[in-house]
Amino acid sequence: MTELIPGPRSVVVGSGEVRLTAHSQLYAGTATEGVGRWLRTVLWQATGLPLREGRELDDTDGDGIGLQLDASLGPEEYRLVSDRNGVLIEGGSAAGVFWGAQTLRQLLGPDAYRRAPLGRERTWAVPHLTIEDAPRFRWRGLMLDVARHFMPKEGVLRHLDLMAAHKLNVFHFHLTDDQGWRIEIKRYPRLTEVGSWRARTKFGHRASPLWEEKPHGGFYTQDDIREIVAYAAERHITVVPEIDVPGHSQAAIAAYPELGNTDVIDTTTLSVWDNWGISANVLAPTDNTLRFYEGVFEELLDLFPAEFIHVGGDECLKDQWRRSPAAQARIGELGLADEDELQAWFIGHFDKWLTARGRRLIGWDEILEGGLAEGAAVSSWRGYAGGVAAARAGHDVVMCPEQYVYLDHRQAAGEDEPVPIAHVRTLEDVYRFEPVPPELTSDEAGHVLGTQANVWTEVMEDPARVDYQTYPRLSAFAEVAWSALPAPAERDFADFERRMAVHYRRLDALGVGYRPPAGPLPWQKRPGVLGRPKEGTPPNR
Repeated sequence: MTELIPGPRSVVVGSGEVRLTAHSQLYAGTATEGVGRWLRTVLWQATGLPLREGRELDDTDGDGIGLQLDASLGPEEYRLVSDRNGVLIEGGSAAGVFWGAQTLRQLLGPDAYRRAPLGRERTWAVPHLTIEDAPRFRWRGLMLDVARHFMPKEGVLRHLDLMAAHKLNVFHFHLTDDQGWRIEIKRYPRLTEVGSWRARTKFGHRASPLWEEKPHGGFYTQDDIREIVAYAAERHITVVPEIDVPGHSQAAIAAYPELGNTDVIDTTTLSVWDNWGISANVLAPTDNTLRFYEGVFEELLDLFPAEFIHVGGDECLKDQWRRSPAAQARIGELGLADEDELQAWFIGHFDKWLTARGRRLIGWDEILEGGLAEGAAVSSWRGYAGGVAAARAGHDVVMCPEQYVYLDHRQAAGEDEPVPIAHVRTLEDVYRFEPVPPELTSDEAGHVLGTQANVWTEVMEDPARVDYQTYPRLSAFAEVAWSALPAPAERDFADFERRMAVHYRRLDALGVGYRPPAGPLPWQKRPGVLGRPKEGTPPNR
C-alpha cells in the first residue's frame, strides 16, 4: 500500500480510500497553481479523468484533491492527508506541495505514470493515510554528461521528469569537454560550428581497439537551454551548468586555437578529441583566455538563473604550462609558487567575477590544489578527502565520491555490463552510501549541501545505455539523498528491495530501460538475461 521511494519520514495508515472519478475536482490554492497544472495534466493523461478546477478547497467534496501552502512547514516539507474529505497536500512552499504531488502519483499505482489510459475500466483510489515528509539534503542532484555523447533535448527533458519522480532537485549539466562543446554562445559561433562535432568516437573504454567511424555531435541552441531551464523550474529542479576550465577544453581550443598554449604546440592542427581519458591540451593562462571565457559566462548567466555555476577545474594536466615560456612568465609576474597555484589563480579569477555578479562558483575537488578560491564550493569526487578538507576550511560541499555514485561504473563482478569498467557498485552499495563523512563535526557537516550521482557517458553511446547504467541505482541514491536513513550498516536493504518490486513497475510505465534485477520480479515468469563474464578488462576512469 505504501511502497514509496524515496521512503517518507512518517506514514500513518487509516481505513478506507478516496476514489477519484469523472466528477472529482482539483483545487490549487495561492502559489500552488503551477503544481495544480502539472498534476492535472499528468493524471488526465494517465487516467482520462478531467479533474475539473475547484474554486475552493471545499469543492473537492470528499473525492477530490486540494493543494495549499502551510507556513508552519519547511520549504520542501509536505503533509499529505487522505480521508473522508478527499486528498489534501500542504507544503511549506510550492516545492513542498510538488513533492507531495509526486507521492500522490505513486499512491495511485504504476499506471498513473502512463501517457494515455490503457482502455480498460479501473478504479483510481488513494488509501486513507497521513504522510509527513521532508528531505534530508537541499542539494539532491544528478549530473548528466552530454559532452562525450550528446543527448538531444527531448532526452534531457525526459531525465528531468525522471528526476522529479524521485524527488531530486539539482540537475548538473556537463556541457563542455575535450570531446564536444554543447551550448550555443552567440559571440563565439565556432564553439558549436567546430567544437560540437568530432570525426569519430572510441567505442567502449579507452583501452578498446574499436572505433565508430562516423561523425558525432550536436548542441543546444540558447532557446533550447531556456526551454530546458523552464521545464526544470516547473518541476522545482535547479539547472547548474558546467563549463570546464582550464582542462578538458580541447573542443574549445580546436574552435579557437588562440586559447591554447601556442608557444609549445601548433594549436591550429587540433581537432575535437575522439578519445577518452585526459587531454594534455589545456587553456593558456592569458588575459585573452580570461576575456574569452568572461564572454562565455556572460551569456551563460543570461540563460541560467541558478545560484551556482560549475567551472570544472578537474584533471588539468600542467605539462604544457611547465614547458610554456608564457605560462612561466605569468607565474613569475603573479608571484606564484608553481603551476598548481597558477590553476588556483585561474579559478580564483572566475570566483571573483561570478561573485561580483551575485553568483557562486563550484568546481571539482582539484580546485583545492594551490589554494581554494575564496567563496567557492566543492564537488568532492575523488573520495571523501576533498570534501572533508573543504568543509573544515568553511567551504560548502556536494559529496559525489566516484567509489559510490559514479553510475558509469559496472554493476556486478565478472559480468559484461556491457562494458565492465572501474569499481563494482551494486544497487545495495549505492543504498549504503553515506554522504556525510563521520569525521566531520556537526558544524563542519553543516557545510555539506547534499549529494549527487554522476552519469559520465564515455561508454554510454545512446539513451538506452544511459537508462541501463542509471536505473535502478538512481532510485537507491534518491532515497539516500531524501530520507533520514540510519547508519549504512543498519539500513534495511531488504525492505528497499521489497518496495523496489513495485517501483520497477513505475519505471516500466515511464519507459525506463533499467538494468534488470538478478532474479525475476513478482509479475515476471523469467529473470532478465545478463551477459557472460569478460576477464581482464581494464577500468576506464
